[in-house]
Amino acid sequence: MPAALPEPVGRDALSHGRRLADQAHDAIETQIATLKLRPGAPIVEAEVIESVGLGRTPTREALMRLVAAGLIVQLPRRGMLVSEIRLDEQLDLLEARRALECVIAGAAARRATPPQREAMLACAQRMADAAQADDLDAYMAADQALDRQIHAASRNRFATAAILPMVIQCRRFWYAHQHHGDMGRGAALHQALAAAIVAGDPVVAQQRAHELLDELRRFVLKVIE
Repeated sequence: MPAALPEPVGRDALSHGRRLADQAHDAIETQIATLKLRPGAPIVEAEVIESVGLGRTPTREALMRLVAAGLIVQLPRRGMLVSEIRLDEQLDLLEARRALECVIAGAAARRATPPQREAMLACAQRMADAAQADDLDAYMAADQALDRQIHAASRNRFATAAILPMVIQCRRFWYAHQHHGDMGRGAALHQALAAAIVAGDPVVAQQRAHELLDELRRFVLKVIE
């Protein structure tokens, strides 16, 4: 009898594998953005796998995605290191991010589903609550959740793939220089952006995205000065 062919991998299994890699990516991203993995620090794969707790394969995939995004640097014979924060690149980064944020905000205003719109308002409110409580970790977690909702609602995978490394770099920059930031102002701008998307107005949503990037630019200039 011929050898039995292996059973095809089902759609559910493939989806589950992708979810694990995404979870690993988010966990490592958070460690980098919150400076738990500090700029220049070596990446010890075994330690990262243990801290993430999702297994070797999804964690390795996540690390390679972060290398591609520029948040981790892979060096010959030296392994992987967390990339440095480059102060001189922040304004250029924001210039590129501005264009993408406008594309994404406009698309999300047109395409978001009712549950996504509700989730955006809830995330923005959590940002405001965290700002009032002066809870930076909760603020950044809500910010990350809001980004995910807006990105998913835009249904533009090219724009969201391009902007994600920039968002993480900005989040890390905020953690590194948080004493210059104003969480209350940031929360209010995110709430305004979410409200414009929920209202289904792409023009106003893009205006709110510009206002948010203006605030981030002021923040960077304050750090530079």
